[in-house]
This record gives sequence, structure tokens and C-alpha cells, in this order.
Amino acid sequence: MAINTDKNSYTVIFAAIMVVVVGSILAFTASSLSGKIKMNEKFEKQQNILYAMGVNDNVDEGSINFIPTDKVEAEFKKYIKEQIVIENGKITPNDEAYLIDLKKQETAAKNGEVRKLPLFIGEKDGVKSYIIPMRGKGLWDAIWGFVAVGEDLKVQGVFFDHKGETPGLGANIKQRYFMDDFKGESILNNGAFVGISVAKGNNDPINERKDDNKVDALAGATITGNGVTAMIKESVKLYQDYLETIAKK
Repeated sequence: MAINTDKNSYTVIFAAIMVVVVGSILAFTASSLSGKIKMNEKFEKQQNILYAMGVNDNVDEGSINFIPTDKVEAEFKKYIKEQIVIENGKITPNDEAYLIDLKKQETAAKNGEVRKLPLFIGEKDGVKSYIIPMRGKGLWDAIWGFVAVGEDLKVQGVFFDHKGETPGLGANIKQRYFMDDFKGESILNNGAFVGISVAKGNNDPINERKDDNKVDALAGATITGNGVTAMIKESVKLYQDYLETIAKK
């Protein structure tokens, strides 16, 4: 018996079958790839932390080349000497501190729960690095990154990324020329923890001054720049008690 494909019931049944079939395929694919996705996320975090402390494969002044995924785990173990978690002033070693979800910790803090603050202590060429993870808000969505400081609390390097900033404008926070401007800046000003501001009208376009706690703003990206400023300042504030112990060494 021929099927009448003009009936509404046929359309509904066909659509329902397709939803089930496609949904099953997508669920199977997601399940199959979940392990690989999590592994890639781990490698990406390791790459970003290492990049902030100056461990990368950059070969010129403009490129951004991370340690390759097939090498990053070994390099992470080589250069990151210690991972700790700070909770209400208590410091606990944790070899997987880099996997702590900052967004979830923000939510926990808002709900009155104890906030876990991961921190990474690295060493390269005999110089120690203290790498602070950061998360903030740009123009359209979340921004995040890492800032590495030395025992003098001057910036050794940073890494920034974003979820949905405008290409060619706010998205440029992850460009090499912007991130490199932070090197040498201090998060202190006359002993106070102030972070680093992304400032319009800084009158220092090639960032020669390193004693003003400022870097030059990105053209057309004021709100994103303000987000970076707030993100650094708020992150520094969270780790202030610990950083004060470093500064006293």
C-alpha cells in the first residue's frame, strides 16, 4: 500500500523519527569525543599558563606559538614546580589546581561558600614565576587569562582570551603586541596593590614607561579594555595576602 506523503501525520512522524535519529547520532558523537575534548582543554590550560610565564615556541616579534600539545604536558611538569589552592588563607598543594573552574568558584563565593583560588609557581632559568588565573567580563561575554609576576611583583608575561569580543577591536586582547605591553609593569604602586590599567590617552604608545601601572588602550575597544583592567585588579585583590608574603622575601 502506497504511503500518502501529503498527510500532516506523515510529516509529523517523519520529523519525529529524524529528531530521534539525529539526536542519537549527536549524543553518540559527543560521548565518543568527550574524553578527547577534556584532554584538549587540559592541554590548552597548560599552554596558556606556560605562555604567561614565557615558555612558548615564539620565533619572532609578532607570532604566538604555544608549546605543542604532544609536548606540553612534559613541559608543564618541567616548569611548574608547584600548584597550590588558597582557601580562606589556608594553602594546600594540589597537582590539578589548573583544572579548577573559576566560573564555578565565583558562583560558589556568591552563594556564601568558600572560594578556591588556584595559583601556580613556576621556574625558568632560575627565576621564579607566580602565575595567577583571571576571569572577567568584556563587552559581550567572558574574558579570562593568566598573569605571571616575579618576586618583585613585576609582570613577567600575560595571556588573555575571550569568548565573543569584536574581531579587530576587543578581540585584539589576545594579540601579541597587546599582551607584550604588560611585561615589566608592576602590580604595585607605592606599596599598594593596584593592578594594571588599560588606559586611553596614555601618551606612551610603545610602552616605554614601566612605572605608571598602565598600558595603552586598544583602539575602539574601550569596554573590553576596562574589563581587562577590572579583571587584573580584582584578581590581584583576591591573592593580595599571599602576594604580600612574596614581596617580603
